[in-house]
Amino acid sequence: MAELIEGRFEAIVERVTLRGVDDVAVEAIHARPEGMPIAGIALHPDIMGIRPLFDDVCRRLATHGFAVCAPEPFVRASAEVRESSDVPTRMAAAGALDDDVQIGDLEAAAGYLIVHDDVHRVAVMGFCMGGMQALKAAASDHFDRAVAFYGMVVPPEPMQGPKIRMPLDTAAAVVPTLAIFGGVDALVPLADVEALRAAWADRPDCEIVVYPEADHAFVHDPARPVHRPDDAADAWERVLTFLGA
Repeated sequence: MAELIEGRFEAIVERVTLRGVDDVAVEAIHARPEGMPIAGIALHPDIMGIRPLFDDVCRRLATHGFAVCAPEPFVRASAEVRESSDVPTRMAAAGALDDDVQIGDLEAAAGYLIVHDDVHRVAVMGFCMGGMQALKAAASDHFDRAVAFYGMVVPPEPMQGPKIRMPLDTAAAVVPTLAIFGGVDALVPLADVEALRAAWADRPDCEIVVYPEADHAFVHDPARPVHRPDDAADAWERVLTFLGA
């Protein structure tokens, strides 16, 4: 996560418990700068859920003045799923998720930031699977902006399910959104990116940025072979500007 350079604020990171839309206890990362935050970010992690990588993401965002809350997306899944690092297992479990619950948890995260950090505006941000959810949560009235890193415009078949909606279904109703994609990402083909661009044709407040040589997940995890430091640094600079840091 080194390409998200640290800002000028000291940051505090902790784990907290949210009350989900279905009254389930949801573990979440909470980070905030010392002093008064400039805004909040409800952050949806990738398919592997919250882990030290995202503690660091949240902390680094907090050093730029944001209060951040990232709920665990698989808290209602079986112990086998929660403990698994097998991507196909996680993808199959993602297809059993409920959008209303997942977005409800992001809204609960926004509520936590409003109450505990006294912020008056909250953006939603997500990565991979979380980017897909951020594209849908952007149509909620709980958020003022959205950032989606390589969110699937059409999720792969294992991640489709009876309670999973398509981002294009609500694309016309989103708040101002910045969507970041890789040009060689098999999970988000350029045809899907162009479909989203068409849906936003009359939305100058929504922006799509494609890094031509980048693959899926090129920004947020420097341990992955697909990581592209220069593209990641540029993407983070765009995000911080978009969010008003």
